[in-house]
Amino acid sequence: MVCSRPMRERGRRGLTLVAAAVALGAVTPAGAGAAPDRCGHAGLQRALDGLTGTYGMAGAAAEVDDPACGRWTGTSGLADVGTGRPMRAGERVRIGSTTKTFTATVVLQLAAEHRLALDASVAHYLPGLVRSNGYDGRKITVRELLQHTSGLPDHVAALDWDHVDRWRFRHFSAREEVAMALALPRPDRRWTYSTTNFVIAGMIIKKVTGHDPTTEITRRIIVPLGLHDTYWPGDSPHIEGPHPRGYEAGDDGRNDVTDFDMSFGGAGGALVSSLTDENRFFAALLGGRLLPPDRLAQMTTTVPADPDRLWEGARYGLGLISTPLTCGGRYWGHGGTVPGFDTAGGIAPGGRRVQLVLNQNIDSEQAFLALHDAVRTALCEGR
Repeated sequence: MVCSRPMRERGRRGLTLVAAAVALGAVTPAGAGAAPDRCGHAGLQRALDGLTGTYGMAGAAAEVDDPACGRWTGTSGLADVGTGRPMRAGERVRIGSTTKTFTATVVLQLAAEHRLALDASVAHYLPGLVRSNGYDGRKITVRELLQHTSGLPDHVAALDWDHVDRWRFRHFSAREEVAMALALPRPDRRWTYSTTNFVIAGMIIKKVTGHDPTTEITRRIIVPLGLHDTYWPGDSPHIEGPHPRGYEAGDDGRNDVTDFDMSFGGAGGALVSSLTDENRFFAALLGGRLLPPDRLAQMTTTVPADPDRLWEGARYGLGLISTPLTCGGRYWGHGGTVPGFDTAGGIAPGGRRVQLVLNQNIDSEQAFLALHDAVRTALCEGR
């Protein structure tokens, strides 16, 4: 969600964008001569078991929602390795950079209301905020923030990830995060994933509406859609309600990093939600319930993403990722990595959608591919 290091780098920490799913490898085929099971999920269940077995993740859970087949959930492994409590699909988790899609949706709603312009500059709304070290908010548009083409670095790169316990319960303000980013060297690529972009987008929401982005997202998205498990944690390091523990692999086994002040992600990665709520959100967004057609069209107009940060074929819209599927078409989604949790998911042509969570951060290239294979399997199985 917010990590500045490449998505596939081993041992990465922090908010990292882990998007919907990738088109890598082949979907598990149906048996020779057998008709595909349109509503079966045996391949996805095997993938979940592989994530906890082969790759050593503490727990894995997935929810598939299909207009033709209804809802299915699958789990593997443990929600709490200390007590042996099994993983459950209905609990709350940190969703990291899927928060970006919520923030982008509100910005586009405000654009539809003619309260802001996507091609206006950052300086138009926040004069002087971005004006140091060669960065100039007069030359960066709101659209470029949401598209990750602003040229701004990621403030998360400035955090001391080797000594997380020194700051994991500390509050970070949006202005402080922007200042941290502006002190970093300029990225060397046009498309650069940066959570700072969405921190600034949140500040623009506040400037235009007079309300924090948390208030606007809650009022405009969470409440109308009845997302009862989705909320902003604020400075509370705890996850309210039933939830799995979140782990990172350490030298002495698993480290419990469930409790964390997520202000360092802010409007770019702090939300808590559930698999059900995420599926409901993406169905509403791509189904046209949250944005008028012209604004949804702008959101789904993409540019090539950096394959070193994502993967071959991935394209980025406005807070939304498009990825080709091996079974045809492209799917839309987002996802993320925060301390203790990796999430991935999206919605495919025809409306089938999936969300998946691991309650342990991925620590190898192979596990990264397996996570996305699992999501891709869910979207293509039986098609």
